[in-house]
Amino acid sequence: MDFITELWAFMRARKKFWLLPILFVILVFGGLVVLGQGSAIAPFIYTVF
Repeated sequence: MDFITELWAFMRARKKFWLLPILFVILVFGGLVVLGQGSAIAPFIYTVF
């Protein structure tokens, strides 16, 4: 949790709010990889790529 607060403080101090959508997309793709690992959803996720 400390990492998130430091990251937010960095973005707020340096006006790097454009990083938020990039981080969100990375988290979504990471979640898809974790969910797609050996599940019934895997064939549908692989068709996206």
